[in-house]
Amino acid sequence: MQEQMKHTEHKKSCANCGAALVFKPGSTQLNCAYCGYEEFIESSKTSFEELELAHYLKVVGENAFTDKIDLIKCKSCGSNQHIKEHFKSLSCVYCNEPLMIADVQKEGWIMPGAVLPFQLDKKQSRQLFFKWINSLWFAPNNLKKAALDPEKLHGMYVPYWTFDANLSAHYTGMRGDYYYETKTVRTNKGTTTRQVRKTRWFPASGQVKGFVDDILVSASASRKNQIPKKIYGWDLKKLQPFNQQFLNGFVTEKYTVSLKDGHMASFKQAKQIAHRWIRRDIGGDTQQIHQADIKLTDESFKHILLPVYISSYRFNGQLYQFFVNGENGKISGDRPVSYWKIFFAVVLGILIIGLISILLGA
Repeated sequence: MQEQMKHTEHKKSCANCGAALVFKPGSTQLNCAYCGYEEFIESSKTSFEELELAHYLKVVGENAFTDKIDLIKCKSCGSNQHIKEHFKSLSCVYCNEPLMIADVQKEGWIMPGAVLPFQLDKKQSRQLFFKWINSLWFAPNNLKKAALDPEKLHGMYVPYWTFDANLSAHYTGMRGDYYYETKTVRTNKGTTTRQVRKTRWFPASGQVKGFVDDILVSASASRKNQIPKKIYGWDLKKLQPFNQQFLNGFVTEKYTVSLKDGHMASFKQAKQIAHRWIRRDIGGDTQQIHQADIKLTDESFKHILLPVYISSYRFNGQLYQFFVNGENGKISGDRPVSYWKIFFAVVLGILIIGLISILLGA
């Protein structure tokens, strides 16, 4: 097992010219950027494994699912990045500051169980970037120039935990049914009637249960480099059994949220799911939950990698970031504002209103 893991760390070379092969987004192939040679990614696994949570929390760091990888920690923003030996760029994906080879350190991690390969290539993500920039109001003209450098757009596999469990919850609460009464209101003009909504409450209790699949928890602790929720929506049904070759040509971020902390965060989401089930079970027009005894059994988890394109650029000394979901193209970004454009737009608006007033008064 360990020998196989070490083998997959080595770069894959082109059979024609010897250059490094990189993963071709939207396919199951490796591609040579120099001669065009392509090679299918061969996998010995046809499915990925859900790991037993309770057992794994006790033995983490001591079983075959852990390995040592080379990491470079950015001194500017603190992110931990694993860059394969043939990756050309040595700048931080999040803040674009230079990364130093001397800062490489070996750290253990729980090997990913699954990966969602990139479906969009770099060219497609840049087109989305430019479309977004062109749609901005009051953005500085120099922003386009700041975004023109293709080396500032990086594809990164971002770490997440997913948790599965059988959920059950005994609850007590109240069911509310709306009804309406006609109320007479006196005014200066006389009397009028209106419908007033009221609620009849009835006690409710019961049990809900079901299977909770793939509760998604970010495994990156840095708030500064947090992937925005706006681009979420990866289709986890497209997950593939982990294969190092899907990472060729991309950067991989190491998780900084421990399995234990990730599990605690997943319980908060499981509680929200349980409450939705309870409200649906109570029925009526509105519900109150007084008490819910929530239990999770047969818990399992995966460490997965999800695809994101990130562009970090500085404009007038300020850092801005832009994110593209590498699977479905959802976008989100920060951008500067040209106050001169706003000023002139306001002045133009005042002039137009003044001109209309003059014409109407003539």
